[in-house]
Amino acid sequence: MPDPLNCRELVELVTDYLEGAMPPAERARFEAHIATCDGCDAYLIQMRETIVVLGTLPADRLSSTAEEQLRGAFRDWRAGQAPQP
Repeated sequence: MPDPLNCRELVELVTDYLEGAMPPAERARFEAHIATCDGCDAYLIQMRETIVVLGTLPADRLSSTAEEQLRGAFRDWRAGQAPQP
């Protein structure tokens, strides 16, 4: 049996999960973690709500400055660094 997911792994896989792009065995590991981790379950709910809300915003509503700040924060997060203000 594969090792259970930890919270960081789940965060990295959430997009694949929500898009249905996860192999069945990996999906089972993901769902097993969600079933036992209240924090990750709440994170998944927040991600779903964010997708619903952002899906209603026109693309041109985000300024280029805000877009670059978001991209930078995501890059920093992926690199394990604290986001820059």
